[in-house]
Amino acid sequence: MPDALGAGIVRAARRPRDWRAPGPPPANPPGDARLGPHAGEDLCYLAGDWRILQRVNDHRWSLDDLVTAWFATREASVAAPAALLDLGSGIGTVLMLLAWRFPAARCVGVEAEAVSIDLARRSLAWNGASDRCAVVHGDLREAAVLPAGATFDLVTGTPPYLPPGTATPSRRVQRGPAHFEYRGGIEAYCLAAARWLGDAGRFVACAAAAQAPRVAAAAAAAGLAIARRRDVIPRAGKAALFSVYAMARGARGAAVVEPALVVRDAAGRRTPAFRTLREEMGMPP
Repeated sequence: MPDALGAGIVRAARRPRDWRAPGPPPANPPGDARLGPHAGEDLCYLAGDWRILQRVNDHRWSLDDLVTAWFATREASVAAPAALLDLGSGIGTVLMLLAWRFPAARCVGVEAEAVSIDLARRSLAWNGASDRCAVVHGDLREAAVLPAGATFDLVTGTPPYLPPGTATPSRRVQRGPAHFEYRGGIEAYCLAAARWLGDAGRFVACAAAAQAPRVAAAAAAAGLAIARRRDVIPRAGKAALFSVYAMARGARGAAVVEPALVVRDAAGRRTPAFRTLREEMGMPP
């Protein structure tokens, strides 16, 4: 059962008894009730012993965040990034997964929604990562949101998938911007990534599976080339739900299309591939 902390909820860990959290522990976790969770929020485990604050009845971290972060770690497996940027970072899920995975990296997120920024900043503080991680309040489409000359070895983004007018937006404060392209879709994210990506850097993003031609056009318009792509299937026998892409500067040959990642088998059990992914990202079996 969850425990109360102040006005919010601290979720208990759901772990095998003999499982030990991998990766860096939270650096000097403050345990300060002012950081959260506040009323209507909970504090959940994310990677290892790191935790994330979320609103109970609003936007929460999801499969596309996890797979995007994991795919990005694969791109950076040879040389860990010294500096990484997460575009439209929301409540900070991808940013924190990568900060956990690369404990020496300087990490920056750009986010426009004040509610999400507050959650992300308090999560970073709770995990003791504020000294090397920051979330900037601003629009990713504006060059001035980051200092002139800023460059990053790794850039990530989980753009919204729905153009305005194609569905009915939720009235909840975070879900509309998380799902609808109010501040641009994959095109805006590719342009922003190209602006801040180092010459040898990689941009990793996700998009709805049906948007592959749109992603290719967005990458080309930004001067990027797709190096790798992997489709994600939620359950065996179903169609792909979304795809993750790794992009780099300049012209390249045809993208390598990796075998699809199937999350659950036909019986609903996590597949070996997805269990391995979770293990690599610090999550229990």
